[in-house]
Amino acid sequence: MKRAKYIFCALAVITCIAQGQERKLEKAENRFSDFAYAPAIRSYEDLVADGYSEERIFKNLGNANYYNARYAEASKWYGKLFELDTADIDPEYIYRYAQTLKSLEDYEASDRWMNRFREARANDRRAERFGENTDYLERIEANSGRYEIQNLGLNSKVSDFAPSFYGEDLIFSTARDSGLLSKKIHKWNNGSFLNLYKASQDGQGNFIGVDRLSNRLNKKTHESSTAFTKDGKTMYFTRNNSNNGKFSRDEEGISRLKIYRVRLVDGEWKNIEELPFNDDGYSVAHPALNKEENKLYFASDMPGTVGESDIFVVDIHGDGSFGTPQNLGPKINTEARETFPFITGSDVLYFSSDGHPGLGGLDVFAIDLKEMEAGQVVNVGRPLNGEEDDFSYIIDEETQKGFFASNREGGHGDDDIYSFTETKPLDLKCHTLIAGTVRDEETGELLAHAAITLYDKENHVVSTSRTDADGAFNMGGNCKDGNYKVVASKSDYDDGDKVFATVKGKDATGIEVVLAKTVRPAPLGTDLAKYLGIEPIYFDFDKYFIREDAKISIKKVLAYLNEFPEVKVQVRSHTDSRANDAYNMWLSTNRAKSTADYLIAQGIPENRISFEGFGETQLTNECSNGVPCTKVQHQMNRRSEFIVVE
Repeated sequence: MKRAKYIFCALAVITCIAQGQERKLEKAENRFSDFAYAPAIRSYEDLVADGYSEERIFKNLGNANYYNARYAEASKWYGKLFELDTADIDPEYIYRYAQTLKSLEDYEASDRWMNRFREARANDRRAERFGENTDYLERIEANSGRYEIQNLGLNSKVSDFAPSFYGEDLIFSTARDSGLLSKKIHKWNNGSFLNLYKASQDGQGNFIGVDRLSNRLNKKTHESSTAFTKDGKTMYFTRNNSNNGKFSRDEEGISRLKIYRVRLVDGEWKNIEELPFNDDGYSVAHPALNKEENKLYFASDMPGTVGESDIFVVDIHGDGSFGTPQNLGPKINTEARETFPFITGSDVLYFSSDGHPGLGGLDVFAIDLKEMEAGQVVNVGRPLNGEEDDFSYIIDEETQKGFFASNREGGHGDDDIYSFTETKPLDLKCHTLIAGTVRDEETGELLAHAAITLYDKENHVVSTSRTDADGAFNMGGNCKDGNYKVVASKSDYDDGDKVFATVKGKDATGIEVVLAKTVRPAPLGTDLAKYLGIEPIYFDFDKYFIREDAKISIKKVLAYLNEFPEVKVQVRSHTDSRANDAYNMWLSTNRAKSTADYLIAQGIPENRISFEGFGETQLTNECSNGVPCTKVQHQMNRRSEFIVVE
């Protein structure tokens, strides 16, 4: 009985422990589902410490850290996920794991996982971008070293980001303590809600004061990402969906982001209005105005979005109304995050993305919108980009100075604002390699110093080059999709060309252009058979009909005569020495006439063809009367020639 009692108690304890663990797991799941990622991480880590190693725990731990930009931690949990033998892994986790490995600067491992992602999702734009840019690290390195950056003294111990120009001042978003910290904790990351602040500058560009904007703008919600008209009287900004200044959530418990417009009236921000394309079912955020202030760029996951967020643009009409938002398309947007757009006065779009090949987390990219068809998305390089999140980039093109935010190591807080000076412009041109060789059509010899011209489908010259000593050429293309033509030119040769297609700015290599020797009018007295490099017109013994093999050579003579209609020739025919001289003269004359008649029958005018027989008077070897010779030696003398006489 006593032993049974102990067993019963032990089972009761085990049951209580199991129930307690299940309650912990349920609590962690609820927190994760409610987007309370910070407390969810703590709950899941407690379960792991207790020995739990379930697939969903590792997935959610990886995701919760990933969404909080804690990529090193996310990488650890994704790694444990892939160590499970029974895990059913969606390819999206492969992509995220590859991204987090970059934050550890393990690019070799990241590329291996990206190749696995390509195998799983070959048509994914991120996979395509990686496949088209396997040398992305070299390309990024080529764009690196163009910035001098400095951490601003205005940063706090929490998150500061989303700078925007406001005259000489800087408006930014911050989670610094507003005095109501206990009431304004956001459980996504355990930080205060975001408010808008202004940093004032003195005459030397130093920031001398930081002030919170009015309560009309800052409510019990997140406010961030501003954009101002040049006169400073209209502001666009991002805020959570709210009701009377408080969070308003959808059926999934999510408070979406929306863009609002507000006017400056008598020195105060008034008349806040929600933009008409906002919706409670999706987010619209991070506004940016073009120079003319007739287009608004923003990030959203509205219907028509490819990834987690895409960059859109909408027209602003003269009366202040808006057109229909348009997705900027597949060159810019991927299945991942494209966000924080900024448009310069010269229509260069800067944005952050973790879908294009980068160094880790969000990187800053740029594209010239004036060259969308032929342009390319370019990573701006180190030191502005690094292994963590780099985002909310803005620049003054006149001074080449600007600001961006990053959560890189060495900062004051979670996200810091950095100033920068661009010391060298970013090359936004797409450079496609066009390479190949030029050969002689007949001999296959590689031809040096041939002139090469690249034409587009409108027959405009794209670029020019010359072949080197080895007959090879390489030149730059313009990256536009479509058909192109390479034309090779060289003295003593006819021009040759090769047509090819370029798709998505891919290099075109291995192009071979073949050139044929130019046929020119032969000098007087020239034997066209020798000039054209053809086999002589031979006859059978004691015959004067045209043999089939001779007709092949005569075709080239005909082509020459048709190409140069002013040329006149005399057909001169010969015999060997095996008959008397008079007979051979008669036989050679018939051979000459037979050859001339054949040319005339093929369309050559009779007045261009004359003929004459020479019998055995012009032998090509020593086989004269009485000299013993072989049949082959005699054959060499039974021939017709085509001598240019005019």
